[in-house]
Amino acid sequence: MQRIIRNDEITEVLVGPPDGHRHVRAIIRLSDGAEIVLQEAAVAAIVRAFVTIKTHPATENMRLVGRNVDDRKNGFAEWQLLEE
Repeated sequence: MQRIIRNDEITEVLVGPPDGHRHVRAIIRLSDGAEIVLQEAAVAAIVRAFVTIKTHPATENMRLVGRNVDDRKNGFAEWQLLEE
């Protein structure tokens, strides 16, 4: 199911690490009372893709796919959104 969230549906966005955590989260609060919580890794992947699309002269779109990554850097999540 696809839902387009209009700008006027977003009442507040909170960005920062929850108490006792070191990784940032983004909480998007909507006018209907719903909340969307995105973890830092997801936001970072989306931001990287967005910046690439806006700045690269030939790239018009990008698909990110969730995958388990066994061989990853220290501190990185096992499940990551990767460019396909």
